[in-house]
Amino acid sequence: MSSSPKHIKDENEDTLTPAARPREAMKSELLTLNMGPQHPATHGVLRVEIKTDSEVVAEATPYLGYLHRCMEKHSENVDYRGVIPFVDRMDYLAAINMEWGYVLAVEKMLGVEVPKRAEYLRVIVGELQRVASHLMFFGTYAIDLGAFSPFLYAFQDREQILRLFEELSGARLLYNYFWIGGVWNDATDSQLKRIEEFCDTMDENLKKYHSLVGENSIFIGRTANVGIMDTQMCLDFGATGPVLRGSGFARDLRKAKPYSLYSELDFDIITGTGAKGTLGDCWDRYDVRMREMHESLKIIRQCLAGIEAGPVMGKVKKIIKLPEGEIFMSTECPRGELGYHIVSDGAAKPYRVKVKSSCFTHVGMLPEVAPGLLIADFVATIGSIDIVLGEVDR
Repeated sequence: MSSSPKHIKDENEDTLTPAARPREAMKSELLTLNMGPQHPATHGVLRVEIKTDSEVVAEATPYLGYLHRCMEKHSENVDYRGVIPFVDRMDYLAAINMEWGYVLAVEKMLGVEVPKRAEYLRVIVGELQRVASHLMFFGTYAIDLGAFSPFLYAFQDREQILRLFEELSGARLLYNYFWIGGVWNDATDSQLKRIEEFCDTMDENLKKYHSLVGENSIFIGRTANVGIMDTQMCLDFGATGPVLRGSGFARDLRKAKPYSLYSELDFDIITGTGAKGTLGDCWDRYDVRMREMHESLKIIRQCLAGIEAGPVMGKVKKIIKLPEGEIFMSTECPRGELGYHIVSDGAAKPYRVKVKSSCFTHVGMLPEVAPGLLIADFVATIGSIDIVLGEVDR
């Protein structure tokens, strides 16, 4: 009797055993994870829902609103001076810069002339705040990627700036220092001398920090060619600040639309170079902020050399009433352009205050750049855009 014919295998036949089939199915299923809102790598109360295929991010959806404080609505119920403490609490790591744009908008509508000494102090303090903010980025970004010592170095230098701010304003984080018409308090000669000494020390420290972190092969491996945001993507989303400049696009409102004394000062617009990888990657955004601190120190030195004696507050009525109308004023903050749209109906309170946040825009870029990144690289990307959720949610 002949043996039964051998089974001919069909190419489409499922040859997996019943026990193996569930394991094979799991390989193609996406796992949904919540990163945040209680997570150090999200830099605040940001929740990002990520769908992963093993360690690779397939989708990322940011969810906002966990820090929403109705700042814009509250501003309609206080006088124009009373809004300043509210704007302080948006980007609480750069509160001085939050105040600056608001008071500039009110002053422009009011027609107030700010004394020259006050303008010098505004630029000095504003650039010190930029340095303090970028130092915070430097330290926390190093922690994101597994290094702790740079965080301690950054806080040590930042502490000198905060001590000066405390002397000038009475506060270390939320200052209410820029007032409509000038600044709340003058700086002494000894304080200005300390600022000059800080600039000299900080210049040398920044070179050491960049050698320690920016030229470190592990850091380069974690940031080069990761989280690429090219110029076209940045322009499509309306990115500004270091994120846009990191892509190689030279735009800085201090040059493009100068305010205060910036038209009289000499400094460069820092852009990404693609030196360690692809232009617009995480390393470029880090490098832009590090080099911007040198430019801020250059600006501060020029102001220290040119500051003159005089009053620090212009003539402003006790009760401020803006003429009917509206204005939009934007300034170059450490994280990008911040815009204030103020509408006045002639009363002593704003009819409407609306804020355009750069951080809000940059969070919106995450779903575009996330697919294909490893989870660890997605953490590096979030850190590289340097968001503060107080400004995002308001």
